[in-house]
Amino acid sequence: MSSPRILVVDDEPDLRELLEITLLKMGLDVDSAATVREARALLGQKAFALVLTDMRLPDGLGLELVREVAANHKSTPIAVITAYGSAENAVVALKAGAFDYVSKPVVLDDLRAMVRAALKLSDPAAAPAASQAGETSRLIGRSPAMQSLRAQIARLARSQAPIAINGESGSGKELAAREIHAQSARAGKPFVAVNCGAIPEALMEAEFFGYRKGAFTGANDERDGFFQAANGGTLMLDEVADLPLAMQVKLLRAIQERRVRKIGATVEEPVDVRIISATHKDLARCVESGSFRQDLFYRLNVIELTLPPLRERLDDLPLLVDAILARLAGPGGARLGPGVLEALRGYAFPGNVRELENVLERALAFADDGVIEVGDLLLKGAKLGDAAVVPQVDSAPAAPPPPADAAPEPAAPPPPLADDALPSNLPDYLSQVERDIILRALNQTQFNRTQAASLLGISVRQLRYQMQKLDIHAPEP
Repeated sequence: MSSPRILVVDDEPDLRELLEITLLKMGLDVDSAATVREARALLGQKAFALVLTDMRLPDGLGLELVREVAANHKSTPIAVITAYGSAENAVVALKAGAFDYVSKPVVLDDLRAMVRAALKLSDPAAAPAASQAGETSRLIGRSPAMQSLRAQIARLARSQAPIAINGESGSGKELAAREIHAQSARAGKPFVAVNCGAIPEALMEAEFFGYRKGAFTGANDERDGFFQAANGGTLMLDEVADLPLAMQVKLLRAIQERRVRKIGATVEEPVDVRIISATHKDLARCVESGSFRQDLFYRLNVIELTLPPLRERLDDLPLLVDAILARLAGPGGARLGPGVLEALRGYAFPGNVRELENVLERALAFADDGVIEVGDLLLKGAKLGDAAVVPQVDSAPAAPPPPADAAPEPAAPPPPLADDALPSNLPDYLSQVERDIILRALNQTQFNRTQAASLLGISVRQLRYQMQKLDIHAPEP
């Protein structure tokens, strides 16, 4: 079998020769061009596994080749060589369809890693694996919206460009990120998901970049950060809008330079990660308000992927319900009673699929013999057609709202302190206050964690953590 063929486009003879020698030593065949015109002629004559082009050429821009290859040679990845410090050019190339980029002066180890990743995409043997990944997608649904989403993910998986996933809370942003990783050339490497809103600000730099032994009090051993843990793979920054401005500056440098410095270290170390960010907030508005840096937004928002809310793909409800119940109760362990699916269709699901999971988990706890009835759903304000869905039990008249004591009563709040008084035990005092506030929010929402978290202005993940820490449990049926 012939070796994969690479097209190198660069007008600098010395750099072109260096690239040719490096690629030949990797066992690859190489063709070279010094101009856009020569590159177009070669592309018309031969098939290439990768095109590597400089951004500035005597008769045009490498960006022209990027657009042409992306449009006319969809199975051929193209990467660009950018001048040192020209991060903006790299972003423009990635937006135009470039697979990846390397910066001058070219680091040969980075070049080899990029070429190996590109060749995985060009290998026909990888096609069945990608097809199988689509068939076993984590994103459940056959609606047009989900089919379109999976098609977008398949295209994005072929690139190394940063992706910004937008979507409402609970719509499956992390699942989409995992799906992109699973179908990409990085599938065999780590996928690391980080909730930016759950890390204390004082620990952020250590968590992201790691630290050397003795760097600070308590640093008894050297530790890698998230970037090192995800090296070669994908790093997902969930709720990225919650990053403080000071950390945004450090993150921007790490993304641009592809290098990080551990706390206490004197040198930077290279890292190779693909960044996928996600948030339920409007990052553009965060930039306008000054809470998010424009340059970081520009780096993260190279490609946008928007997830549809559940209310826009209600045709997927039967599949979603079956999958969730199978996970909660095992195959055949639970089923829906009459009218339940219609009641679910009439609900807006502000918390999307995550709220659907919570509704079914709660309903399963109330269900008799694994049969979920409409009355077990406790959907407040749901609409079916023009009529409100009122929970019914065995066709009896509508049940009154559950009494206030249906859920654990909040503990009596600690007595207010006088102006000059201090609590005898501050941690216990604050825990008691926090427990009272969380229980009040949960009781108001009938222990719907998604709605309670929204009332409190925190994420569902944070609420779950606090409930576990404070020993707060849902009421027994």
